[in-house]
Amino acid sequence: IGMVHLPAQPGTPLYDAGDGMRGIREWVRRDLNALQAGGIHAVMFCNENDRPYRLDADFATVAAMTDVIASVRDELSVPFGVNMLWDPRATLAVAHATGAAFCREIFAGAFAGDFGIWERTAGDAFRYRREIGAESVRMLFNINAEFAQQLAPRPIAEVARSIAFSSMPDAILVSGGITGRAAGESTVAEVA
Repeated sequence: IGMVHLPAQPGTPLYDAGDGMRGIREWVRRDLNALQAGGIHAVMFCNENDRPYRLDADFATVAAMTDVIASVRDELSVPFGVNMLWDPRATLAVAHATGAAFCREIFAGAFAGDFGIWERTAGDAFRYRREIGAESVRMLFNINAEFAQQLAPRPIAEVARSIAFSSMPDAILVSGGITGRAAGESTVAEVA
């Protein structure tokens, strides 16, 4: 799955108002074309550059992501997914509105990290998916949050077994402790 990390969206601190939405669409189109030419099997759109992160997506971000994905939908030759950091409902809503085959998010667990404490319940996500009629959108569960730790730490294999039994994920994903790091890789960063 190739990742298209959108530039910062309107309303976020890193948003480039000079390039505006046109610039975001052009960036996404270039990334998408390069990934598809490289032979990926699927692509996922993510608002990775909307830093500093929040636990809920605002209306402007949801609207912008939906607009950008819709603008390239006819150019997609592979299935696609959506990840709206760190909001399961926004992720499902954008995935459904754009016709995505799958989505990725933290759908279950309680975590504390760089941007606060958050709790997610798979039951809430599945009920919302049903409420909006998005049952065809596959849910990929990221079971360990980047930039955070579980509030009740357990070995990752135990978490995976528990999630598989209790939460009915379509897939289970394991992340590193920070974006771009493998699971178990040191997250100590060099600070200049």
